[in-house]
Amino acid sequence: MLEMNCVQPNEAVCKHLTVLKSKDVLTYEHSLRVGQIAIYLADHLQFSELEQSRLVSGCYLHDIGKLYVPDEILNKPGSLNDDEWEMMKLHTVQGAQMLRSDGAMDLEIVNTAAYHHERWNGEGYPYGMQGDAIPELARFCSVIDSLDCMLSDRPYRKGMQLYEAKRELLLQSGEQFDTYVVNAVLSLPDECLKISNSALKYY
Repeated sequence: MLEMNCVQPNEAVCKHLTVLKSKDVLTYEHSLRVGQIAIYLADHLQFSELEQSRLVSGCYLHDIGKLYVPDEILNKPGSLNDDEWEMMKLHTVQGAQMLRSDGAMDLEIVNTAAYHHERWNGEGYPYGMQGDAIPELARFCSVIDSLDCMLSDRPYRKGMQLYEAKRELLLQSGEQFDTYVVNAVLSLPDECLKISNSALKYY
């Protein structure tokens, strides 16, 4: 395991995580895992203290907009229909609006929530941004988020093995994801990429 500087979420981040936990424990735990991988990555890449804080906080809060997604959509055991999918996609905009209303929240954190589903090739949402136009920290969050989603069990499927998820990231490198970011994430030791809930610090 990497030795790392400890990045603790600030009071505002913890407040939002607590609200998310009361809404949906699975989304909350996913957010903690994404934040934990971000801690490893920021330390591994020797980010400045400010950039570490921005990346980790943005990763903790990337899905905060799911507070506004109806439970029957958020927890649906099968595929979403077109209308449900459009409502699900709004979580990026709604999360950014929520964080923007918090005057203490850094713009880079807001942008991570807003743009973490944009794709390098321009086929993401909500704005169809492309390449370097997507804020860098959102590009990092996109890869980490996707990795943890692939590894996690869902009601309708089993999670992938780590080697399968890593292969998928490589296949989507330069298409869905920034190649530099994929390579940076995959440079971490395997034990830093697959986080068990038992290893999480809860807030």
